[in-house]
Amino acid sequence: MVKLYDKGIYLVNGSQIIEDGTDALVQVKAMTGLEGIDKDDARRQTISYGILKEHNTSGNMDRLKLKFDKLTSHDITYVGIIQTARASGLEEFPIPYVLTNCHNSLCAVGGTINEDDHMFGLSCAKRYGGIYVPPHQAVIHQYAREMLAFGGGMILGSDSHTRYGALGTMAIGEGGPELVKQLLNRTYDINMPEVIAVYLTGTPANGVGPQDIALAIIGAVFKNGYVNNKVMEFVGDGIDSLSMDYRMGIDVMTTETTCLSSVWKTDERVQEYYEIHGRREDYKELSPGQVAFYDGLVYVDLSKIKPMIAMPFHPSNVYTIDELNENLPDILNEVEQNAVKVLGGSNVKYTLKDKVRNGRLYVEQGVIAGCAGGSFENICDAADILMGRPIGHDEFSLSVYPASQPIFMELVKNGRFASLVAAGATIRTAFCGPCFGAGDVPANNSLSIRHTTRNFPNREGSKLGSGQIASVALMDARSIAATAANKGRLTSAQDFDPEYTRPRYYFDKSIYDNRVYNGVGRADKSISLRFGPGIVDWPAMSPLADDIILKVVSEIHDPVTTTDELIPSGETSSYRSNPLALAEFTLSRKDPAYVGRAKEVQKAEKARLEGRSIAEAFPELKDVYDRISGKFSINIEYTQIGSAIFAIKPGDGSAREQAASCQRVLGGLANIAREYATKRYRSNLINWGMLPFLISGELPFKNGDYIFIKDIKKAVEEKQPEIKAYVVNEDMREFTLKPGELTDDERLIILKGCLINYYK
Repeated sequence: MVKLYDKGIYLVNGSQIIEDGTDALVQVKAMTGLEGIDKDDARRQTISYGILKEHNTSGNMDRLKLKFDKLTSHDITYVGIIQTARASGLEEFPIPYVLTNCHNSLCAVGGTINEDDHMFGLSCAKRYGGIYVPPHQAVIHQYAREMLAFGGGMILGSDSHTRYGALGTMAIGEGGPELVKQLLNRTYDINMPEVIAVYLTGTPANGVGPQDIALAIIGAVFKNGYVNNKVMEFVGDGIDSLSMDYRMGIDVMTTETTCLSSVWKTDERVQEYYEIHGRREDYKELSPGQVAFYDGLVYVDLSKIKPMIAMPFHPSNVYTIDELNENLPDILNEVEQNAVKVLGGSNVKYTLKDKVRNGRLYVEQGVIAGCAGGSFENICDAADILMGRPIGHDEFSLSVYPASQPIFMELVKNGRFASLVAAGATIRTAFCGPCFGAGDVPANNSLSIRHTTRNFPNREGSKLGSGQIASVALMDARSIAATAANKGRLTSAQDFDPEYTRPRYYFDKSIYDNRVYNGVGRADKSISLRFGPGIVDWPAMSPLADDIILKVVSEIHDPVTTTDELIPSGETSSYRSNPLALAEFTLSRKDPAYVGRAKEVQKAEKARLEGRSIAEAFPELKDVYDRISGKFSINIEYTQIGSAIFAIKPGDGSAREQAASCQRVLGGLANIAREYATKRYRSNLINWGMLPFLISGELPFKNGDYIFIKDIKKAVEEKQPEIKAYVVNEDMREFTLKPGELTDDERLIILKGCLINYYK
């Protein structure tokens, strides 16, 4: 089904795979007659290398400084991005910047603040020359597919699922500060990433959809980090059998592998997609050269993949639906054991065994939505399965969210919505809410099956702190429809054999022409920005001092900590434009005591900056100073005080910068980790002036301990690879922290205290 190669490979003529080894080049030369070729030459023949070279401004392909062609954000990120850029000197958007409104579309939380953000976004599009997509028109990634992507281009988005590789666009999801850099004509700086080939062959069986392929790949590569921070390049004869909706459905889920980006070879179907959308000139033929070298290979036989399910609480927790149905007791036991680890010290009892009736698993809810599920083809196939099959009048419900208004309109015209409504489904407008807990929140103890992107704990909207627990299993739209047809009994789409009608798609651009504001190239500085009371400026951040004292205020030993656990999605979304209000939710699902502990430490730092008595502000520091002074000469005035968290592997999941900025707003100065789950989370820490420490070996400290680092400012300035730190106790135990590789700009950002200070 899915095979991973242990070594790099040469791909010859786009179809022949030669594993790297002592005689690999001999075979390549014999097959091609290219006597002078070597591995470095072959590395330059990937699609990825060509696109990265085209966008690199450094002149050094080992150390990339990338300029993107276009930017895109949604309404829980663009306010903070523009506020940061304004504070740093923004005059107008230098490249097309699309502000979509698909996350805070429902304006029921916090009064007017969601719609206030939207009005702010529209005024920014007018003043700075951007594109504004009103609520309910399109989810961020569907609008980008339809109107923004182009062959050979690069797009940076402030959402982790920024993936348009199937259209020949290398797109990257990052935290907001990286978009700020682009708005200020700076660069995105990374080392040249490794490139992994994903070789698709064969043809998917009937009933197998793009989510099934995606989940099979995620299950094979996530836990071993096979593609972590690398580019996935899709090649192989199997691509030819896949429609564009199918390709894009696989592509958007590559984010869940923790790869950096993705890109696919292009063909006539891609060209046709651009033609349908009135953008024929945006097509570019892309394919690897005659001999291309990849750092690894994911070999996928599409014909052998069966309908899949990702059980709670991660997209990599995958089984075939048949396997689950045949081994229900064992697999449900595994899920419950995993829940104990994931949910930590929660008092909420978690089980799925009460959903088994007569040996079959029943679910309470189905959702087909967003950038992964809400495609025209997914919904049409689901409608074909449900034709004449009502979902029943018991607890099971089904909701369908098309990804854009043009898709919505075509489904109205071709009658598919009529058949879905007749079956009992409800139809919604384009909205990302079900993916992050702001829509279709299930009942307590419910299991929801969803063709969306993630199924992290509580991401569906339940709250452990309130005694609530619900969970999501990821499935393809076809199997969700099959389950709906069986009134909630978990069912593989291959158990049905409907006539898949596959109607032709007709794109109506006038829907956008009539509603979307396009101000690219027409910045109007006479326009005043429209601020609501919930839009608050970033608080001041102080620069890094000579020495620092850190108090560890949270210690997390989960194998992976998601950004949803660092700063919850869902109920917090309406507060994303108010840094202080949002910070109150930091780690609320994982460590509810964190905010209080961090604020106590912050009192001391505020006293230091204001010249007040630190001992009065935070009395327990007196003993800490005494112990440090017994070993070192320190000047309290130049010794910064802040909090830190320890986590094994933080930062999986969303690109949201608030996972880091909320810690900083509360006085956080560092994260200490074994490794960072994603580049984007580490970048967010750095851009908010926090030290991204790494530690190995025995953990020398525990939650509540103080850590002293002498000459930290000097260590950062002098690019020291290892930094001595001390646990503040009777022994002042010494240990080593590593800052990891930092660019010169990243060091300056940390020294200045944050990206805003750096630009000032």
